[in-house]
Amino acid sequence: MNSPLDAISNDFLLAALAVGAGATLGMDLWNLFLRSVFGIPSLDYCLLGRWIRHLPGGTFWHADIRRAEPKSLECPAGWAGHYGIGLVLAVGFLLIAPRGWLDQPTLLPALAFGIGTVVLPYFVLQPSLGFGIASSKAPDPTRARLKSLATHTVFGIGLYLSALVVSRAS
Repeated sequence: MNSPLDAISNDFLLAALAVGAGATLGMDLWNLFLRSVFGIPSLDYCLLGRWIRHLPGGTFWHADIRRAEPKSLECPAGWAGHYGIGLVLAVGFLLIAPRGWLDQPTLLPALAFGIGTVVLPYFVLQPSLGFGIASSKAPDPTRARLKSLATHTVFGIGLYLSALVVSRAS
C-alpha cells in the first residue's frame, strides 16, 4: 500500500529543507539582533536540549526546566531540535501551501503560517518547560508573549524569503 509520503519527490524535500533551514536561520539572526541591540535574550537552546534529553525517560512536563537534572549533550540536542522543528514546520507548510506556491512564493500564506506556529511555544513548549501557558509564569508574561509572536512572525517571513531564493535557484 502506498503512503501519502510516497508522492513527495526528492526535489520537493530538498527545497523544503532549504526553506526550513533558511527560515530558522532568519529566526536566529532576529534573536541575535534583539540580544545585541536591545539586550533581549532568546530561549537558551541548551534548555530545549535538556527537555529533549529528558523525553526518553518519560518526562514531558517540568516544574522548572532550569532546575531539572542536566543531561549530557543537551546543548547540541537543543540546537538540533531547534533546526529539526524548523525543518518539519517548513515541510508541513509546503504540504498545505497553495498549489504552485514554492514556484512563485507570496508573503501572506507564509506569514500566516509563521504567526500560527506561535501556538507551539505558547501551548506546548513553554508549559512543558515550566513557564506556564503562553509564559504565564514568566517574570514579564506580556513581553515573553510578544517576543514569541514576533519571532514566529519572523519565521513566516523567513519561509517566504527562503522560498524566493529556492524558487530562483531552481
